[in-house]
Amino acid sequence: MSALAYDGTAMLGRQLRRVRHNPGLLILTQTMPITMLLFFGYVFGSALAMPGGEYRAFLVPGLLVATAANGIMTGMFQAAQDSHRGVTDRFRTLPMSRAAVPLGQAAADLVLTAAGTVPLLLVGLVVGWRIEGSALEAVAAVGLLLLFRFATTWIGILLGLVSRSEEAAGQLGGATFILPLLSNAYIPTDGLPGWLRTLAEWNPISAVTTALRDLFGNAPVPVDGAWPVTHPVAGSLAWCAVLIAVFMPLAVRRYANGGR
Repeated sequence: MSALAYDGTAMLGRQLRRVRHNPGLLILTQTMPITMLLFFGYVFGSALAMPGGEYRAFLVPGLLVATAANGIMTGMFQAAQDSHRGVTDRFRTLPMSRAAVPLGQAAADLVLTAAGTVPLLLVGLVVGWRIEGSALEAVAAVGLLLLFRFATTWIGILLGLVSRSEEAAGQLGGATFILPLLSNAYIPTDGLPGWLRTLAEWNPISAVTTALRDLFGNAPVPVDGAWPVTHPVAGSLAWCAVLIAVFMPLAVRRYANGGR
């Protein structure tokens, strides 16, 4: 376990240095959610029944979760890039824990996500969003958000190791933008057709979004709907546990076995 901690810390440092040497990508990933908040909040907000300020308060938790779900895209692209360029094969020849490289990537992504959440929350406060719950509940909301990001990153790492192609990862990563659209991140699911509402409410993004709105005090928990959104905290923790339990071992095994 100590070897894993030592090697994982080394890989964490490597991933953070990698980001430092590519500041353009960091700036893009940090500013895109803020741009989306301003666009959705003022353009979509004017077209919905909710008043603009109320919609922006509704939107901020959903946008936080949608950004966390992008862990699939970033995890996939970085893993595919290392595989395509032979970096993963070189790491595999070193006397180090097989779990260290993917774990270091997931940990570095978590650190960057935590840092990137701060400016998004500050802009949310500027446009009218407020934390109506207690400080402890707000901390729990941020912790749940980071846990969900950690879970989705492992999905991306596995897909990146399987694809081994930057081009394929980029194209497949673009398709992940549809996931928040099939949830309650941007709009309430009340008006959706029955089958589409069920699909949206069983989307993990909907459970985590509802949990954040509840913990931040922005919206009440719906009383009618699928189990994950009527029990959002429990549903979010269950989804995160399932995703980590399934994709983390698969990603580590795929890394250890290479292309076999």
